[in-house]
Amino acid sequence: MSNPLLQSFDTAPFSKIKNEHFKPAFMQAIEDARAEIDAITKNTDAPTFINTIEALEFSGQQLDRVSSVFFNLNSAETNEEIQEIAQEVSPLLSEFSNDITLNEALFKRIKAVYDQKSELDLTIEQDTLLDKKYKSFSRNGANLPDDKKKRLREIDTELSKLKLKFGENVLAETNAYELHITNEKELDGMPEGEKEAAAQMAKAKDKEGWLVTLDYPSYIPFMKYAKNRELRKKLSLAFGSKGFHGNAYDNQENVLKIANLRHERAILLGYPSHAHFVLEERMAETPEKVHEFLNELLVKAKPAAEREFKELEDFAKDLDSIDHLQKWDGSYYAEKLKQKLFDLDDEKLKPYFKLENVIAGVFKVAEKLFGLKFTEVYDIDTYHEEVKTFRITDEKGNFISLFYADFHPRPGKRGGAWMTSFKPQYIKDGENVRPHISNVCNFTRSTPSKPSLLTFNEVTTLFHEFGHGLHGMLANTTYPSLSGTSVYWDFVELPSQVMENWCYEKEALELFAKHYETGETIPMELITKIKESATFHEGMATLRQLSFGLLDMAWHGADPSNIKDVKSHETEAFKGTQLYPDTPETCMSTAFSHIFQGGYSSGYYSYKWAEVLDADAFAYFKEKGIFNKEIATKFKENVLSKGGTEKPMVLYKRFRGAEPKVEALLERAGLL
Repeated sequence: MSNPLLQSFDTAPFSKIKNEHFKPAFMQAIEDARAEIDAITKNTDAPTFINTIEALEFSGQQLDRVSSVFFNLNSAETNEEIQEIAQEVSPLLSEFSNDITLNEALFKRIKAVYDQKSELDLTIEQDTLLDKKYKSFSRNGANLPDDKKKRLREIDTELSKLKLKFGENVLAETNAYELHITNEKELDGMPEGEKEAAAQMAKAKDKEGWLVTLDYPSYIPFMKYAKNRELRKKLSLAFGSKGFHGNAYDNQENVLKIANLRHERAILLGYPSHAHFVLEERMAETPEKVHEFLNELLVKAKPAAEREFKELEDFAKDLDSIDHLQKWDGSYYAEKLKQKLFDLDDEKLKPYFKLENVIAGVFKVAEKLFGLKFTEVYDIDTYHEEVKTFRITDEKGNFISLFYADFHPRPGKRGGAWMTSFKPQYIKDGENVRPHISNVCNFTRSTPSKPSLLTFNEVTTLFHEFGHGLHGMLANTTYPSLSGTSVYWDFVELPSQVMENWCYEKEALELFAKHYETGETIPMELITKIKESATFHEGMATLRQLSFGLLDMAWHGADPSNIKDVKSHETEAFKGTQLYPDTPETCMSTAFSHIFQGGYSSGYYSYKWAEVLDADAFAYFKEKGIFNKEIATKFKENVLSKGGTEKPMVLYKRFRGAEPKVEALLERAGLL
């Protein structure tokens, strides 16, 4: 019993956990979960909702806790040893998952309950759970003959390893590259704060001069401000070629294998493609609908994008005699043009966005909307000294959730920003068990002379991830698998994307956007400029998002067995959305972690899909007041707290009174 992961714990006991605890904990927790499944199948009583469906739902909870601690660490604070353990335990988990979905005795009991569904007096949530459990078996091979079940297991085991390997390669390539600068002239154009951060990074690695890496807080400012076009090109090509170097970390083979295995799996289960399989359980329902949706937006966005690109090209030509705009020129000249048009740049805004103030601001927005109170606590065990913890209560002082916040890049942390949980919300034995939610980001660090000052893009990212966080924190359902963000994938981005809207509103900005030195509130003229510049290059940004959605569908919407070359397949997929000349030495697919490692395969379109929902939802807030309690309560009660208990469109219409209209998005984006 000395393994801390096998003892009962409320908050994860990070300081007591050693790497050698993980594998034994997984083995034991899998064994215990098997025993719980056996108890269900060996029950001699007739199958009922309680003794079969509910018993299955609450089985394996220890295994879920161990998994969440381990895989969250593998994303936020990993090392070689943890990555090796991940490679060992992922196939075991995949096999265990298959053992459940391919367990005939268990499926027989589930089917018996499912077949008498109409005679059972179930709540809406119970009805959804029964439906979900039945489908999770039938959609994952429960009805297949034995030989096909065996092949399905092999595919799932191999996929679990390949996806991990894909992610490890991307992280290794990110960490392996450094642009080492010793001549300060090569940093011309860079703001002082960014230069200081680069110097600090070099110092941390015992190097002279300055270091620029492929982590976003280092990469993006260099691409945006550095005058040296050759160095921008060098960095851009390094960033765009992760996993595409024909070396030990090359992902081309992994991409082809993952796409082909997913397709084979879909065919085994009776679907024409992986996208058909995935989309059956999404709001979009079919690949045809996704293509229709993406192409409708493409028709609206492309003329605007082409106009914007032409304007940018002319601007670069006038300014620096650049004949052909390349990918490494985009951010640099866009920033210059934006400054010219709006007299606005991140360096003017950053002093108003000290990280601590933005955190306090997002908390204040949540308090005004949903009555939540955030108190920083110091007695919660964390996996790194930079992680902050907060206790969240409601207006009556009831405990709502625990919140972990981890905001800066580290070598053991993958890039990007995400929300995750260490413990789900559910109701059992009369107790409403509250969730433990985490936001993990990669924001600019403080330097010896300045605190951590965020770019406006980082501010919206923080609000975005916090929106996912609220979806988890305010969950109020009976069953853990229907709780919080356990919703259709193309609905999950609504709470996060809708939160970004408050970043553009005077009423919200005045709560937290205060100058870090003078305490002065952000001036009205800057707020006006933020609003005016919000649609700057929106056509190009939309085209970029659509290109990712189309690339995803190109990998997953048809038989990939004839694809021999990753790069040419990608080039073909990008054809209708391409503005910049292609760079043969780069490839997006080999580092497209969202679809090859994360859960976005056949689902990348959902960012745009959710934008339609969020623009429509926020239009409702604007109409009634952005801090209108009544609308906020409707959003909390019909969207945030309901998780996946009902179909998303039913929940949305209950909140909004009607289906969302694409016009709200087009109007906000200035594309009408």
